[in-house]
Amino acid sequence: MSTQNKTVFVTGATRGIGKAIVEQFHLSGARVIGVGTQTNAQGYFDEYFQADFTNQNEINACAEFLKKIEPDILVNNAGININAPFTEILLEDFQRIQQVNILTPFLLCQAAIPAMRQRGWGRIVNVSSIWGKISKAHRASYSASKFALDGLTLALSAEFASDGILANCIAPGFTDTDLTHNMLGDKGIQAIAATIPIGRLATVDEIARFLVWLCGTENTYITGQNIAIDGGFSRV
Repeated sequence: MSTQNKTVFVTGATRGIGKAIVEQFHLSGARVIGVGTQTNAQGYFDEYFQADFTNQNEINACAEFLKKIEPDILVNNAGININAPFTEILLEDFQRIQQVNILTPFLLCQAAIPAMRQRGWGRIVNVSSIWGKISKAHRASYSASKFALDGLTLALSAEFASDGILANCIAPGFTDTDLTHNMLGDKGIQAIAATIPIGRLATVDEIARFLVWLCGTENTYITGQNIAIDGGFSRV
């Protein structure tokens, strides 16, 4: 219960990994504020804020809301991806991905850090991807955003560790979500699992449990890291 009574702000909180993160924080006794695009989202939220991060005005409104909340813990989980051959990437798609995946975390970190510094304690976890540690064809836009997120996190850790603020990335690998099943189907998932040393996809709870630990009082020395949770996929 190392996050008990902590106030947590989680973006991308209504499905997949984000939903599991919210549930794990709730189980740990934290007060959870979730952010998502759905109008009337259901979940283990103590409070919910609707925002679409492809809209700059809604990013700004979310940042102002976050300043009022003054969370102990910020989890930037929201993200989007559009795969395309490099020479066919549309400028508007590239810009949209950067706005959601790196500009939004930048602005939310700016909004959260002053209260964390004043308190002398804070945790920031930015949810990256294995495609922010390695890459492959058709992922230039996404990898650019996730490698940038790693750089942002590293800079935050260097600047604010002395204020008691620890900032890290986690980089999930292939994860068993409804979206993954819808996109790949059973045969596609079996093919991917064969490339992972552990032999299966991650569960959302495996990702979420580690993230909650990283955000808690038990983590006293890990900062500036981009930690892969991928069953060994990116190391072989």
